[in-house]
Amino acid sequence: MYKRIVGGLVIFGILATLLSACAIVDTANTASYPTVHMGGSTFIQTSITIHKGDMLNLVDDVASTHIIVNGSWQGNTQKPATENGAPTVNKTFNGNDSGTVGPFTSAGTFHLYCTVHPGMNLTVTVQ
Repeated sequence: MYKRIVGGLVIFGILATLLSACAIVDTANTASYPTVHMGGSTFIQTSITIHKGDMLNLVDDVASTHIIVNGSWQGNTQKPATENGAPTVNKTFNGNDSGTVGPFTSAGTFHLYCTVHPGMNLTVTVQ
C-alpha cells in the first residue's frame, strides 16, 4: 500500500516538473519601450529623449500612488496643459506597478507631472 502511494507521488512529481518546464512564454506583447522609474514622490530621472512613435514605460518602484497627466508643476501650482502633438495622458499607478503612455507621434518637447506630488515633473523630448 505504501509503495503505491510513494510511487504515485514520485510519478506526480515527475509529471509536474515536466509540465512546468514546458511553459509557453508569449513574447509578442513584451515590446521594449524607453523606461522612466518613479520613486516615492519623484521621477528618478526628470527627462528622457525618445524616438517618434515610441511609447513610454513608467515604472512605480514603491508603494506610492501616482496620477500622471499632461502639464507640469510650477512652484506649488499645478499647470495642466494640452500640448500640440502630445498624447493625452491620464494614468494612475497604485504602487509597485507599471504602465505605458503614448505613443508619442510628433517630434517636440512634452511635459508630464504627478498630480499627487508637488514638483514631480517629467520632460519628454521626442526626436
